[in-house]
Amino acid sequence: MEQIEFQLLDASYEVDGLEPKILLWGRTPDNKRILLLYRGFKPYFYVIPGDAEKIGKDEIKQIKLLSKPKSPIIDVEITDKYFFGKPIRALKVTTLLPDYIRTYKEAAMKLGFVERVLEADVRYTMRLLIDFNLYPLRWYETKAREVSKKGYRVDHVYEIVGDIQEVGEAISRDPLKDLRVMAFDIEVYSKEGSPDPVRDKVIIISMSKGGETTTHFLEDPGGEHDLISKFTREILSFDPDIIVGYNQDKFDWPFLKERASQLGLKLDVGRRIGSQPETSVYGHVSIAGRLNVDLYNFAEEIPGLTLKTLEEVAEFLGVKKRSKRVLIPWYRIPEYWDDLNKRRKLIQYALDDVESMYGLSEKFLPFGAQLSSTTGIPLDHVMAASTGFRLEWRLIREAYKRNELVPERIERPPASYVGALVLKPEPGIKENVAVLDFASMYPSIMVKYNVGPDTLIREGEDPSLEEVYIAPSVGHKFRKEPDGFFKVVLKRFLKWRRDIKTRLKKLDPSSPEYVLLDQRQRAIKVLSNAMYGYMGWSGARWYCKECAEAVTAWGRELILSAIKFARSLGLGVYYGDTDSLFVDYDREKIEKLIEFVEKEMGFEIKIDKIYRRILFTGAKKRYAGLTVDGLLDVTGLEAVRGDWCELAKEVQLEVLRTVLREGDVERAIEYVLNIIDDLRSNRIPMEKLVIWKTLTRRPSEYKVDSAHIRAALLLEQQGYRIAPGMKIGYVIIKGHGKLADRAKPFILSSKDEVDVEYYVDKQVIPATLRVLQVLGVSENRLKMRGKGQRSLFDFM
Repeated sequence: MEQIEFQLLDASYEVDGLEPKILLWGRTPDNKRILLLYRGFKPYFYVIPGDAEKIGKDEIKQIKLLSKPKSPIIDVEITDKYFFGKPIRALKVTTLLPDYIRTYKEAAMKLGFVERVLEADVRYTMRLLIDFNLYPLRWYETKAREVSKKGYRVDHVYEIVGDIQEVGEAISRDPLKDLRVMAFDIEVYSKEGSPDPVRDKVIIISMSKGGETTTHFLEDPGGEHDLISKFTREILSFDPDIIVGYNQDKFDWPFLKERASQLGLKLDVGRRIGSQPETSVYGHVSIAGRLNVDLYNFAEEIPGLTLKTLEEVAEFLGVKKRSKRVLIPWYRIPEYWDDLNKRRKLIQYALDDVESMYGLSEKFLPFGAQLSSTTGIPLDHVMAASTGFRLEWRLIREAYKRNELVPERIERPPASYVGALVLKPEPGIKENVAVLDFASMYPSIMVKYNVGPDTLIREGEDPSLEEVYIAPSVGHKFRKEPDGFFKVVLKRFLKWRRDIKTRLKKLDPSSPEYVLLDQRQRAIKVLSNAMYGYMGWSGARWYCKECAEAVTAWGRELILSAIKFARSLGLGVYYGDTDSLFVDYDREKIEKLIEFVEKEMGFEIKIDKIYRRILFTGAKKRYAGLTVDGLLDVTGLEAVRGDWCELAKEVQLEVLRTVLREGDVERAIEYVLNIIDDLRSNRIPMEKLVIWKTLTRRPSEYKVDSAHIRAALLLEQQGYRIAPGMKIGYVIIKGHGKLADRAKPFILSSKDEVDVEYYVDKQVIPATLRVLQVLGVSENRLKMRGKGQRSLFDFM
């Protein structure tokens, strides 16, 4: 027996005979990969009777009679718990095998005295992590004895015989330091549209092991069989802790697994011998003992970037510029493979892809690691889970600590309610505008007014007015005392983040500790800010529409009070959105406004950014500003939306730069006219005219006939396999009739077919007018060349 210190990487379980055993995958301080086995943890759930006073031997006997021989009910215990903050008596039912929990839940619900069954849907491995207070990527120590490692690809296997304790100060360690990271990507040969793993071959597999890239490609005589075998051997040789890719959960792993099956191979790449990648919760692919992280899940949450292709995201985050890499459309891969003169370029394309993936992992994984160690969700599916699920797993942990039972998940239709206050701005350009942000407005409201489903005054309750907070305009009431579940959790989050930010002020921003703590405070911020939205999410266990409605009502009152005081100071207020105010940048008056909000209203507010010049279109949530640092900040305009062609977005951005940086309206107009000339003269590459839209279902399932659906149907007619989630790229061609009738997949189109006037009238000019119309420029002005030099200041 020995004392083992380890970092917890992942958890899973196996059934050994009639006993489940938990598998804790980890590594030691000297970087040995280990597996710790824990036996004896029994699955359980709670039965809630309709009348708690009548719980007795008869009710316990009825539950025990449900017992099945393969997994008998081994204990039924009367226990005192809390449910939505109120005391409740429950029966804790324990069995042997996790798979029998669902069976017993359904049987228990049929018993006459049972009102509900709780926590039967908490997954077994997560149950242990919660009960033992274990968080992925943190460090622990325990007493264990070494056992045979037969069946596992690790340095040592231990059986835990003692308690598991967190190592002091371990949370300050970089959770990713010395972990082995591998990126991979595959290229597939398909002349018949979307790749089919039954029909089409894998021709290239590129890998980056710790940043060192290699590419393997299909060669005779071994062919694809040897290619996939070599890929498997390379994984086992490098033995990565983390495997990253880009959309590998939905494409690369399922495709490789099916190809391996077709070739009589097994994709045995896990640390449990014989295991293969398997699709698990939230759609992520699980690999035994390794963390398979799909970077696309991170990219999906990048604000301000609508096209989430690998090359777009890599350029956006400064990993690899599009101009510095090989770009080949997926449908031309067979052409480049068949032509030996072009094949080298295809191989470089594959290398560029995997280098981009590895570079993105260095950007994304630090945040993912902190989110994992904060929520308690393993890194391999923390981003595949929605924000609501991430928060919910942390709430389940907090409930366990408070002896609170977790509500069941109920299917309910979404319910709408009045949201945040958004002012409609006057169209025009303003100079020297400050944006003031309420710090954590909604979480702060929830804390101040004790908002939560357990403090909400419900029908039949009648406390005195002195005992409650009353939400303005909606009238929902919340008890002032005791502190509710959500308030307790949020206070802990907000204090945790404040303490981290205090430490950050004392550190060098380039230091590893600063980077680590900054990612941690960001993870905490994400969870804190999600709390309000979670209450209004119809899928939430702790769903409370009244709570969400009350928070937005207090938010509207707060921002209106701040606007009123700002105007009393003589500050111009140009725009307001949820928790932000756009006002004149007058430092002295702004300081008085901040003092009023903080001292009189009890909320924190600060200057978030300062615009040297900002253009309001007159529509809510659509503006563009030039910050004092010279950065162009665009919100809601075509330049950051996905349903416009690249040319329209490119032109709008250039017009914004010209107008906001140089103040030269005429130059912006001349630029647009030149672009129109280039369009009509066929000098614009067709790739810039493609409009991309994502399918959410199969084309035949749509009832509305729209352009991208028509393009998808045309692709199917040509033999392409089209599936939900695919991005459809189309152009508008010459002809008559509805727009949908003239939509054609760009991969089936030629430049001569393109309806140039559509792109002039419906793409370039509307995107440009969104900016220039504010300055008095008409549509006719953009369709004809004229004279008369005017500057920006003529329009202010």
